[in-house]
Parts: sequence; structure tokens; C-alpha cells
Amino acid sequence: MSEAEIQANVALYLRMQYPDVLFRSDFGAGAKLRPWQAKVQKMQNGGRRAWPDMFIAEPAPRCIDGGWDYEWHGLFLELKKDGVRLKKKSGEWASEHIAEQASVLKCLQDKGYKADFAIGYDQAIQMIDEYLKLRR
Repeated sequence: MSEAEIQANVALYLRMQYPDVLFRSDFGAGAKLRPWQAKVQKMQNGGRRAWPDMFIAEPAPRCIDGGWDYEWHGLFLELKKDGVRLKKKSGEWASEHIAEQASVLKCLQDKGYKADFAIGYDQAIQMIDEYLKLRR
């Protein structure tokens, strides 16, 4: 499956399994845009190219120091197709773009969001199910 197909299938899964959950999927992230369109999209995303593909607007508790006393504000996922390697054998990020995406995910984590890469449809669904099962 391509990244766009994974994104569409994950959105369908969310609509079917969690109809009460609000989410947003960034279709433009995987689209081949003309240079002027890419520039407009980048401006609309705060000047960042590496914004995650999907956001699930559902708070969930998280465990800090053994206690459930904080909440994630929502879940951001950067979707990748099966077989994508995030890091080289040396431990470096596999590309500059993946490094940018990792940096944005880290910033979101620091602001209280659950944010991570999901490699393939199955891992994305597993991460979503685990996250949404934490809901109160």
C-alpha cells in the first residue's frame, strides 16, 4: 500500500470503529503538488513541511512515574508505508525529511501530545487502538 492508501484506509477504519472520535487527515501531505501549491501548503502549516499526516482529537490519560495523573491532548501519527526504514545502521535518521518529521513529533510530545511514526497500516491501527482504549 502507498502512504496515501494507508492514510485513506486508516481514516475509513476510524470512521467505522470509532464514529464518535474526531480526526483530521492531511491529504496534501502525500500529494504531488506543483511548486506554488507546495509553497502555499507550507505557509498554511506554519512554515513547516514535516507536519504529521493524521491527528486524532481525543484526550487520553498517560502514565507518568507510575501514576495516571496527566493527559495526552491527542494523537499525532506520521504514516509511512511498510518497509520504510526510519534510521540508518549508524543510528542517523534515514533522510533529512524524516529527521524533520522526527523533530516535529518531538515538539508535539513536549507539548503534551502522543506523537509517533507508524510504519504501515497494521502498526497505525495498533497504535490507534491502544491509544483510544486509554480513554475514560
